Amino acid sequence: MDVNSKIIEVPGIGEKIAKSLSRVGVNNVEDLIMYFPRKYTDYSNVQKIRNIEPGEVTIRAKFENVRGRYARRGIHITEAVADDDTGKVRVVWFNQPYRKDSIKMGSTYYISGILEHSGMYYQINNPSIELVSAFPKNTARIVPIYKESKDIKSHQIRSFIKELLPVIDSISETLPGSVVESESLIPAKNAIRELHFPSSREMWLKAKQRMAFEEVFTLALASLTNKKEIKALKGSIIKFDEQIAKNFVKNLDFKMTEAQKIACWEIIQDMQKHSPMNRLLEGDVGSGKTVVAALAASVAIANKFQVAYMAPTEILAKQHCQTFLQLLQPFKVKVALLTGSQSKNERTRIVGKIKSGQYDLIVGTHALIQSEINFKNLNLVIIDEQHRFGVNQRTELQKKAGRLPHMLAMTATPIPRSLALTLYGDLDISIINQLPPGRKPPITKIISPLNKEKMYADIDKRIDEGHQVYIVCPLISDSDKLGVKSVEAEYEKLSKTVFSHRKIGMIHGKLKTEEKDKILEKLRKKQIDILISTTVIEVGVNIPSVNLIIIEGAERFGLAQLHQLRGRVGRSTDQSYCYLVPSNAKNPPRRLKEMVNNDDGFKLAEIDLDIRGPGEIYGTRQHGILDLKVAKITDINLIKKAKKSALGIIDKDINLLQYPRLAKKLEALRAVVNLN
Repeated sequence: MDVNSKIIEVPGIGEKIAKSLSRVGVNNVEDLIMYFPRKYTDYSNVQKIRNIEPGEVTIRAKFENVRGRYARRGIHITEAVADDDTGKVRVVWFNQPYRKDSIKMGSTYYISGILEHSGMYYQINNPSIELVSAFPKNTARIVPIYKESKDIKSHQIRSFIKELLPVIDSISETLPGSVVESESLIPAKNAIRELHFPSSREMWLKAKQRMAFEEVFTLALASLTNKKEIKALKGSIIKFDEQIAKNFVKNLDFKMTEAQKIACWEIIQDMQKHSPMNRLLEGDVGSGKTVVAALAASVAIANKFQVAYMAPTEILAKQHCQTFLQLLQPFKVKVALLTGSQSKNERTRIVGKIKSGQYDLIVGTHALIQSEINFKNLNLVIIDEQHRFGVNQRTELQKKAGRLPHMLAMTATPIPRSLALTLYGDLDISIINQLPPGRKPPITKIISPLNKEKMYADIDKRIDEGHQVYIVCPLISDSDKLGVKSVEAEYEKLSKTVFSHRKIGMIHGKLKTEEKDKILEKLRKKQIDILISTTVIEVGVNIPSVNLIIIEGAERFGLAQLHQLRGRVGRSTDQSYCYLVPSNAKNPPRRLKEMVNNDDGFKLAEIDLDIRGPGEIYGTRQHGILDLKVAKITDINLIKKAKKSALGIIDKDINLLQYPRLAKKLEALRAVVNLN
C-alpha cells in the first residue's frame, strides 16, 4: 500500500466501514493518515495497584477469576480480578461478553480505564486491555481520541492506522529542507506517527508544532503564489490628476476621515502601476467606503475609462447609484443602473449605451456579467460585499474589460487579522477604521422576552421624538418554522394591538423589487413609523432617521450578521439603539453578550472566528480547507512565522515540483484562496 491506495485495501476495512469513513472525508490511505485525533487521554503513567487512586489509571497485571453473568434488565457483566503482586483490583465490563473467552490466563496485560467507587469496592469500569507483548494502541501510552460516527469508533480508527505505520514511515518530506532546518521542525513522517501514537508528551508537542506550521505555511504559500502571478500581469495605467481629487473632495459636504484619505491614496498609487490593482477595501458599517470608491471612479473616468460597480442586491445597487449620482454630478459623469428587474426595452437601451461608451460608471447586480453586456473601455472593476460573489462571477466581470482591469473589492464584514495574513494574502488591503465625525456608536442591550411591554413603551417614545424603528425577524412567515418570530405574524400582531395607532410597514425578500423600493421610499419620507423586516435590510440600507433597531430571535443570527444589522442605525448625529431580543428567557449566548460589550467590527470578527471557525464564516467553499486539523487560525505568531518562510520560498523562486506532496496541496489550495 501507499498513500494513494483505496481505503478498502486497509486490513479490517470492509465496504460498510469504507462508506462511513467516506462520509467524514476519508477516501484513501492519505486521508486516513491525515485524520488526526481531536483529543488525547494520557494512560502513559503505568502504576502499581497499591498506588492507584480514583480517576484515569493504567496498570500492568495478570487476570484471575474471570466470569460472566447476566444482571437485571438483561445487562451482561464480565468480572475479573487484576493482580500485579502489590495488590488486586476488580475489573468490570458491561455488555462485552466476548471478554471472558478472549483473555489469556497467565499473560500480562496493560489495563487502562477509570477507577471508580462502586458499592463496597473500587473497580475499573470498561477498561481497554492489551497484551504487554503487543504494540499498545489503547493502553500504557498517550491514547488518541478521534472524531467518531455512528458506525466508527475511536479504537477501530487506532487499529486501522496501526496497520498503516509502514506507509507513514515511507512518506516523503512535504516542506523544503531549508524551511524544516530554519524552523527546527521534525520530519513529516515522524510528526504524523507521533500525532497518532505519541511516544511522549514532548514528542507530541513537537509533532503538533510541525504539522500546524505545515498547514499554515501551505495556505500562505498558495495565496502568495497567486499574488506573484497577478503582479506579473500587465494592465493599463490610470494616471492621477491631483486637481480631479481636489475638486472631488472640495465638493463634499462633509470632511473625509484620515483613514478614508489613506485608503484613497493607496488605491490611486495602485492604479498608476502597470500591474493591475488587486486591493480589498474593508471598513466597518457606516465608515464611508462608497466615498472612497467614488473618488477612485472619478480618477478612472477622467482617464476616459469606464467603471463597473457590482453590488449583491438590487436595493444596494439602487442606493449606490443614487449616491454616485450625487457625488459625481458636478463632474458631468454619466451613471447607469443595470439590474435584472428592468424591462427588456430599458435594458436594451442601457446595454447599447454601455457598449458605445455613453455611460462612464455602470452600477449593477449580477446583471453586469450577462453575456450580452459589453463595455467600450472598462478598466476599473469595483465589487461591493465581495464575499457574496464567487470567484467565477468576479472573473466574468473582469473579462468584460478585454484586458485585466484594476480591481477594488469592498467589504463591510471586517476580516480577522489572521485570515488577512493567510487566506487574503493575494490582496493588498486598505482599512477604514474610523467613523465619520459626529457619529455615535449605537447603544446595545439584551432585552428579555419577558420585558416586551417596557420595550414597546420605548418604541413609542422614540417615534414621538421624530425617529423611526426597524424590527427584524428571522423568518418571513410562521409556516417557515414554528416557534420563531416571523415578519408576517409580527406585522399582523403589532398593527392590530400595541401599535395600532402607528404607521407600520413590512418588507422581505419575496416582495418584488418595485414593492421593496416603494416601502423604503415611504420610510425615507417618514410615512412609516415602524418597518418590520427580514435581513433584507442587512446591507446598504441607509435611512438616518431610523435610530432604533430591534432584532427578534437574536440568538439565531451570527455575530457578523448582528453587527451588520446594527449598522442600519447610528447614521446621524443622534444617539441610536440596538435591542437584541432572544426567543426565550434563558441565559443568552456568548455572541449576544459580545455585541453588548463591543461596537468594533474588527474585534467582533476575531471573536466570531474564535466562536465559529473560518469554514463556518466564509462558507462551504472554504469548509475543510480553513478548518485546520492541527493549527489554530487565530495563532498570529505561527501565521507570521509561516508567512515569512513562504515569502522566502517565493523570493528564491524554488521549483516546488521537487516536493510532490507540497505541489499537490498547493494546486488544491490556490483554487480555494484565489480571490481574483
